[in-house]
Amino acid sequence: MTDAFIEISGLVKRFGPFTAVDGLSFRVEKGEVLGFLGPNGAGKSTTMKMITGFLAPTAGHVSVCGFDVESQRMAAQSLIGYLPEGAPAYGDMTPRQFLGFIADVRGLRGKDALKAIDRAVERTELEHVMDQQIETLSKGFTRRVGFAQAILHDPKVLIMDEPTDGLDPNQKHSVRSLIASMAPEKAIIISTHILEEVDSVCSRALIIDRGHIVADGTPDDLIARSRYHNAVTVVVGAKDAQELRAQVAALPMVGDVEETTDANGTVEMTIFPKVHDDIVVDDVSDLITHNNWDVRALYAEAGRLDQVFRSLTTADTVEDEGERLSPEERDRVGRASFE
Repeated sequence: MTDAFIEISGLVKRFGPFTAVDGLSFRVEKGEVLGFLGPNGAGKSTTMKMITGFLAPTAGHVSVCGFDVESQRMAAQSLIGYLPEGAPAYGDMTPRQFLGFIADVRGLRGKDALKAIDRAVERTELEHVMDQQIETLSKGFTRRVGFAQAILHDPKVLIMDEPTDGLDPNQKHSVRSLIASMAPEKAIIISTHILEEVDSVCSRALIIDRGHIVADGTPDDLIARSRYHNAVTVVVGAKDAQELRAQVAALPMVGDVEETTDANGTVEMTIFPKVHDDIVVDDVSDLITHNNWDVRALYAEAGRLDQVFRSLTTADTVEDEGERLSPEERDRVGRASFE
């Protein structure tokens, strides 16, 4: 028996001549939090809409907990919590009214509905705004209302587009802790542009570009692909920089040295190993100690996820998937979010 709560095979979506998603295949197991990454226009939102059944694929299949999203749409959607981009809600409703409406749509009645609403409100810390119109709420509180409706029915699968968008640092921490606490019993996909979110909450990261998967692994796996993995950064006074660079460059395991100088003349030097897995920090530290150079900082680099992301994705991707569509196609895709 498989633990895959989400299975995607050969997923394709075309809008006229434009292919937004081109043959995606992947699985998300129970207990996984998948960070879904890609530049604007890479196909992330389109993929998420197809997983949730709001947009029909041109080709390929999606199943949620064994239910085919096209042929068994209602059964699949009953197991999904979805937080779309922008967290659309009825602005003239209060959170209490809106969550009551969502509970009714989800088939929750009476005490079950009240219990589900109370649990979602407590988790998203909405107690103090429950009777305020949603259109008067801050962006952060509006986002939290959207999060509350997504988890209201305690779904097995949770799909979230920028879940911490608009939240302050404390609220982000609360949401990330909530996601981590729910993760063992669910399959969770988070689309995000916040790379620190991937490192802090995701057990796996998948990067797509132009509708194709270009990387799939744990955050540590992806960070290890960075050219900065096991590099060493030294911040040194200007008078010692030239000598330090010369001696460091002569070390047999060093492949390259890059440096920048700030307005005060302090030099930041990054030392790259010749072989990716070599660790050179001890050798550099020994040189510094022996020469008594004016070093202000010394640290080994784990790697930089943002550099991996840039290296794997194309620079000329459009700002938004909709920019390649005709007005009629854009309108159809927009309506699909609410149908």
